[in-house]
Amino acid sequence: MRRFVYCKVVLTTSLVWVLVDVFLLLYFSECNKCDERKDRSLLPALRDFLRAKLEDYVRTLEVPVKILRMEQRSGLIRARLRGAAITTGQVITFLDAHCECTVGWLEPLLAHIREDRRAVVCPIIDVISDETFEYMAGSDMTYGGFNWKLNFRWYPVPQREMDRRKGDRTLPVRTPTMAGGLFSIDKTYFEEIGSYDPGMDIWGGENLEMSFRIWQCGGSLEIITCSHVGHVFRKATPYSFPGGTGQVINKNNRRLAEVWMDEFKDFFYIISPGVMRVDYGDVSSRKALRETLKCKPFSWYLENIYPDSQIPRRYFSLGEIRNVETNQCVDNMGRKENEKVGFFNCHGMGGNQVFSYTADKEIRTDDLCLDVSRLNGPVKMLKCHHMKGNQMFEYDAEYVGKWEYDFEKHTFLHIITQSCLTISRLEDGTYGPTVEYCNNSPLQAWILHNYTRLEVARHLYFSPTDYIL
Repeated sequence: MRRFVYCKVVLTTSLVWVLVDVFLLLYFSECNKCDERKDRSLLPALRDFLRAKLEDYVRTLEVPVKILRMEQRSGLIRARLRGAAITTGQVITFLDAHCECTVGWLEPLLAHIREDRRAVVCPIIDVISDETFEYMAGSDMTYGGFNWKLNFRWYPVPQREMDRRKGDRTLPVRTPTMAGGLFSIDKTYFEEIGSYDPGMDIWGGENLEMSFRIWQCGGSLEIITCSHVGHVFRKATPYSFPGGTGQVINKNNRRLAEVWMDEFKDFFYIISPGVMRVDYGDVSSRKALRETLKCKPFSWYLENIYPDSQIPRRYFSLGEIRNVETNQCVDNMGRKENEKVGFFNCHGMGGNQVFSYTADKEIRTDDLCLDVSRLNGPVKMLKCHHMKGNQMFEYDAEYVGKWEYDFEKHTFLHIITQSCLTISRLEDGTYGPTVEYCNNSPLQAWILHNYTRLEVARHLYFSPTDYIL
């Protein structure tokens, strides 16, 4: 174990918490087995505490605390903007209200910002049970990413990042995205890079928007492994979103996609076509901010910051894979990892029928790749791991999981089995995608919808139509 001693005088920071009846929510969490009606009878008393008595309480604290009340419910994003505006510290530290800080959590964050004012830093987030309040240490071997639907996800820290740190787990982890609830940022830098997008509502998507902006505009986003803060993770959001959760989050995600993701926003729109109906407002000021800051393209972000992204940087097609004989499409059927991929009538609505044939010769939908282990075996969806050959460990490491598409015969050749993707009877008697010896059958011919042709070495060509190559 290595022990670090930080300077007593580092930087000053102002902490910003946003809460809406948070004590009440935690109370309900602790008393979740109690009768709901009895719990509700205590609401007035608890709400009274959040008014005058709360102000009396914070006056007893050793550090000055300001309580700023919004005129109406405004959501986390706008409330944080309001709180940030009145901070006086050199650094702003944003925390969710349902957190518990450990001893020595702050000094490592401030010390790193002192070294680099453009570094935005996050603690390791420990888990506090929303039922028992049991405290469980978080892992320093995960970092932030996202999927095609722009949902934040935790993924294992890749080997390339371990190599960069030379195996020293006390060094900061460069993370492509942050969860967004807990981080510290130099106040002047926060203002320089555009703070939060004020056009976003409540919360959702703001963490990815800020993550992309930080990296693309010259900053860095890092997890400081010597800093730990506990966080109560709730199983469900205990309050409503005006207009509905989907409406709010889809609007926010559209804003970040339109401003920061360039042509790669197609992955989001095609797998979630319903978002196209959501009005995302005016983003001209955010695009102007990107121009002013001379930010890099999203392709640079994928190439240099997040090469392990679920969004492939180079791909041949994005859309439907339609069988010539049956006129049906490969469909994930809403199934999960390690389950069979299916086929269904083509509906043209994206979603479950969106697959990308990548320059790495994978057929993938989000973070799952089509994988098959033997002739006539079921085609399953396994995690895409970006490492050649180990999706199916019992096979040759150079070729496992790789497919080739014949642009004249319109067939997918599974290289390791030297067989073709087809529709046939499976071992369990059902019909579905499998691989059989290639025989020029129309059952083995496939049309790539919204085909995007890529010359991997130098050029990228687009076609707006369906065609067989």
